[in-house]
Amino acid sequence: MRIGLLTEGGYPYVSGEGGLWCDRLVRGLDRHEFDVYAFSSGEAQEDAGWVPLPPQVNRVRTAPLWAAEDDGVVYGRRARRRFSEHYGELAAVLCASPDSAAPEADRFATALRGLAELAREEGGLVGALRSETAVRALERACRAPGARHAAREARVPDLLAVAAHVERALRPLSLDWYEEDGLGAVDLCHAAAGGVTALPGLLAHHFFGVPLLVTEYGVRLRTHYLTRPDSPPAVRSLLAAFHGRLTAETYRRAAFITPGNTHARRWQERCGADRAKLRTVYPGMDAAPFAEVGESPESADPHTLVWVGRVEPAKDLVSLLHAFAEIRTEEPEARLRIIGGPAGPEGAAYLGHCRALAAHLFPDEADGPHTVGDNPVSFEQLGGPGLETPADAYAGGAVTVLSSVVEGFPTGLIEAMFCARATVSTDVGAVVEAIGGTGLVVPPRNPRALAEACVSLLRDPERRTRLGAAARARALELFTVDQNVSAFHRIYLEIVARTPVRCLVLDGTGDPLPFAAPAEAHVPGHWTDPTPRAVPTWAVETPVPATETAR
Repeated sequence: MRIGLLTEGGYPYVSGEGGLWCDRLVRGLDRHEFDVYAFSSGEAQEDAGWVPLPPQVNRVRTAPLWAAEDDGVVYGRRARRRFSEHYGELAAVLCASPDSAAPEADRFATALRGLAELAREEGGLVGALRSETAVRALERACRAPGARHAAREARVPDLLAVAAHVERALRPLSLDWYEEDGLGAVDLCHAAAGGVTALPGLLAHHFFGVPLLVTEYGVRLRTHYLTRPDSPPAVRSLLAAFHGRLTAETYRRAAFITPGNTHARRWQERCGADRAKLRTVYPGMDAAPFAEVGESPESADPHTLVWVGRVEPAKDLVSLLHAFAEIRTEEPEARLRIIGGPAGPEGAAYLGHCRALAAHLFPDEADGPHTVGDNPVSFEQLGGPGLETPADAYAGGAVTVLSSVVEGFPTGLIEAMFCARATVSTDVGAVVEAIGGTGLVVPPRNPRALAEACVSLLRDPERRTRLGAAARARALELFTVDQNVSAFHRIYLEIVARTPVRCLVLDGTGDPLPFAAPAEAHVPGHWTDPTPRAVPTWAVETPVPATETAR
């Protein structure tokens, strides 16, 4: 089977998010062939290069979404009229009231396909999407009768901002990936995220009937809703409508959608995904680095709590520090190790605030005027003495704590479960689904409840051991790389079994060759037709370069 793997800002780049998951998937499914179609996220990422690729990767084609030069395509009168009609229809859908969802979804899909066909015929859309025609079409849609109130309030700067964002989002339409020796040659498109990442898969489905699989470990539409909080209401409304329509169209055309947890699955259902298409596939993690710690849980310090992660406001370390102040009153020997670095400038400022709060809550108590006091709270980073790996971080404490107010899939908790550590977590995101009764869960932003749960585990070593063993068994059953790879292998076969064969294998007379296609596929053809058929151009084997770069 030949898979077209679609990524954005990830695999095969060294610094890409989610690249490790894609690399494990490709290496685990070595019986299949992979063509990687990747969008880069910046010049620095491109300069950093790629990870070593396994032999089953036939080709890599890349394109930058962060920058695009004018394609130099000059439309004639007829092409300009077609662009104005399709873009105007797209803008009208974004401005329309959401009361009639089904007709608007069809209008959006028709407009998107029209723009894609125009780009394929004329050689690109970049210049047209940046033209005054696009802005004027958007303005007419905002001023039309029946437009939403937020859209009617849009001013010229708002229209320019929305048009620029739509132009960036629709850059995949101008690529030369949609040929029979490109995405038309794959058996299945697997998008490693939704939104713009899956757009080439939508076009491959439209032009060639290639089935699409969409995997979302974080729902892209939710991210768009949470970004641009300072933008004017008109901009937020129009962009939310655009990404909402694109997401709904992606879900509608996908053969299957694989969320990484039930939390993401609920989001997808609310955004229009058909429940019958959903298959939950948990992220696969390598348990081997944590095996030594997990098999010797008695080595942990029985008085130490450990927090591991990126330092940022969403992790709510302030509540954790206040909870630890109450824990110290009950358990004076307790210690708290906060292990992790700041996430950007905001995280650095938050880390400074947490350090100051810890110094205020727990002043150093020195034995004399010439000695340094010992603070029960320590701030550390991986890579320091005794903390070469994440396993070393979890090995230092008997209880692992998660205090977040916003969380997707809690990777840190899974690592702690591999290490057979009892956990205390806040009830956010997919936390309850991940631990499944093998740890304690408290409400977020509730320091007292967090403190009580931690004290109960610090005082009960037998319970800690029992919960840690159950957590390790659950993690090894559900969250390993083998589980993840096997699940996608089954889904690939199920999709192919439901998809008719498009690239027929012909014999010497031009007829379809019996039994040349796998048993799980449908083999159409006129077996009794005496007239020899000419071999189509797409059936001729041609050499394909290993690496190509999109214009």
